Amino acid sequence: MPRSNDTGTAATTGRPARTGRRRTLRREVPSTVGLLADAGDFAAMRGYRSFAFDDHRDYLDHVDRLLRSLAAQGIHTTIALFDPVEYADYCADRGLDPDTPGARTRFTAVLGGATGGLPYAGQPIDELVPLLVDAAVRQATWEYASSLLAEVGRCADCGEDIGTASLERATEALRRLVARAGPGHHHLVCSVPAQEEQLVAVLHADTGPGDRPRVDGRDGLDFVTVLAAGLALGGPGGLVLRSTTEGDRDRVHGWRLDRGRLVPLSAAAVFNAYCTDADTGEPVGPEPGVEYCPGYEVDEPGPHH
Repeated sequence: MPRSNDTGTAATTGRPARTGRRRTLRREVPSTVGLLADAGDFAAMRGYRSFAFDDHRDYLDHVDRLLRSLAAQGIHTTIALFDPVEYADYCADRGLDPDTPGARTRFTAVLGGATGGLPYAGQPIDELVPLLVDAAVRQATWEYASSLLAEVGRCADCGEDIGTASLERATEALRRLVARAGPGHHHLVCSVPAQEEQLVAVLHADTGPGDRPRVDGRDGLDFVTVLAAGLALGGPGGLVLRSTTEGDRDRVHGWRLDRGRLVPLSAAAVFNAYCTDADTGEPVGPEPGVEYCPGYEVDEPGPHH
């Protein structure tokens, strides 16, 4: 019952204010949504009786509406891939019953602390899923490349940590790559064969006339880490840079990783690489409007063994 004031009028002073403050505070509490983007992962979760959905498309539509509802309330939301195998392992390690909403909530909260998620920016669910999968792949690539750098060890001659030194070299090499490419939009791809998987990093950078090259953020970190792993491992690999400048032909430069160094390719080698089908080895016609250029020096020989 509401209490009355001295005039006999029902007093509700404070309740709307408290409710408003709670709503304001709710907007300052972030949310995390664990998304079953893959139909196979969705099918695995259907094995739990407490999981409420039986159709993947219907599930995705409900998630889409949930995300839009949270955004309408001003709530910052992160979306991360929900992996049923990792979820089962998580529950087993902590003695949780996986067939409960509470266990799924706890696991999703852990996903919120991971760096492989994406902030929701109003994308339709069908656009969000491939972005999320790509982010998860990049996160896995970075983690694997980082583990390789951590395992390389120290230089037999000077005792310096080779992984750390390779990161420094890769950072400087990337700065020189973009600086010497000049003004324009630059698309870089670095590929390094490793024991368990092919490491691939992609980076986009834009520079204007007179601008100092700046490559930072998560994409820059991913690219530098993969390049550093290639330098540290000393095996094969490659790097391609394609520059687009308004009113001019696209320029393509190339390098190969060889014994811990980024070695420039000749123009002929760049042409052959671009004009050969990777699956069949058969020649393909050159791309119109593209100039195949030699690489340029961006890396000093590594002193470590």
